[in-house]
Amino acid sequence: MAQLPEATREYNGQHASFSVRGKKFAYFLDDHHGDGVVALSCRAAPGENRALIASDPDRYYLPSYVGPRGWVALRLDVGTVDWDEVRELATDAYLLTAPKRLAALLNPR
Repeated sequence: MAQLPEATREYNGQHASFSVRGKKFAYFLDDHHGDGVVALSCRAAPGENRALIASDPDRYYLPSYVGPRGWVALRLDVGTVDWDEVRELATDAYLLTAPKRLAALLNPR
């Protein structure tokens, strides 16, 4: 996520949060509350979280606390990780969160 303008990472034990200008857009979760799951949890566009979960419920799930507010989690401990998919999920979350000026640096129109 280093290529995302002004994105920062904070570590908290086995977890990391990613933010832009103080607003969280993703979390890396490792055994969150003892659930044994390794995942990336990200903000998602309205309805996208439910669509992703419906498309592949073995890999996507509604994360605790933030899921009902439009977030989705992708398991990284099931099967082979598609790093392009991870990058796309994180980038989309960043674009939803970042100020327009910063988002435009990644998504010029």
